[in-house]
Amino acid sequence: METLEPILGEHPFLQGLDKRYLELIVGCASNVRFEPGQFLCREDQEANQFFIIRRGKVAVEIFGAQKGPITIQTIGEGEVLGWSWLIPPYQWHFDARAVEMTRAIALDGKCLRTKCENDHDLGYELLKRFTNIMEQRLEATRLQLLDVYGNNT
Repeated sequence: METLEPILGEHPFLQGLDKRYLELIVGCASNVRFEPGQFLCREDQEANQFFIIRRGKVAVEIFGAQKGPITIQTIGEGEVLGWSWLIPPYQWHFDARAVEMTRAIALDGKCLRTKCENDHDLGYELLKRFTNIMEQRLEATRLQLLDVYGNNT
């Protein structure tokens, strides 16, 4: 039986991860597919997974009372969506919608939290990788805000 281990091991987010940790993570992984317009997650819903994007594009959106959905970032192949599964109360803070047909690997957050509690070294490895993603997303948001508000002066 073929597993997702080779695919996960080659993904930039998990590249170089110790084989024993990769084996633990595979037990929490499943292939998923989203059609254009389909939501991967919705703001305020329970966040118990994250997604490793294999193909396609996903719009990360917030809802503006005056403007409706506002895309704050578009992510695609090789990127990761979601860290809300890591931080209580485990709720999404945005919507994520497939812009085109998207294939991803969904990782079960409850499963991973349990494995991280049982193996703190695994938890630390994942946390280091997610903090890097958080930093990149915050920098992208900062640049977008500079672009939006910098043009109004």
